[in-house]
Amino acid sequence: MYIAMNRFRINHGYEPGFEQLWRERESRLSELKGFVAFRLLKGPDDGECRLYASHTTWETQEDFDAWTQSEQFKKAHAQSKLPKETYAGHPVFEGFEVLLQELSDAH
Repeated sequence: MYIAMNRFRINHGYEPGFEQLWRERESRLSELKGFVAFRLLKGPDDGECRLYASHTTWETQEDFDAWTQSEQFKKAHAQSKLPKETYAGHPVFEGFEVLLQELSDAH
C-alpha cells in the first residue's frame, strides 16, 4: 500500500471556498487501477491559517505515479481554481509506503 498526502495551509476566511471546491469536484480516482480510498482531512487552526490534508491510498506507488500522469489527473486538477489568496504557501506533498496496518473488525 502507498499513501499520498498533500498538506494545505488555508488563510482565514477562505476555508468555505476550499472545502466547497473539494466537495463539488468531479473525482476520477475510482477510474484508476490501484485506487483504494480518498479522504480530505480538516486540521487545527495554527493561529495563522487552517490546516488541511488530502489523503489517497493506493495499492502501490506505481499506481499512484500512473495517476499523476493520467488524463483523469489533468482533468481533476484543471477544475481546482481558487483565488491565490486562499493558500498560505504551496501545498506540501508527502508519500509513504505502508509498512504496517491494523484494521478494526468493525470496519
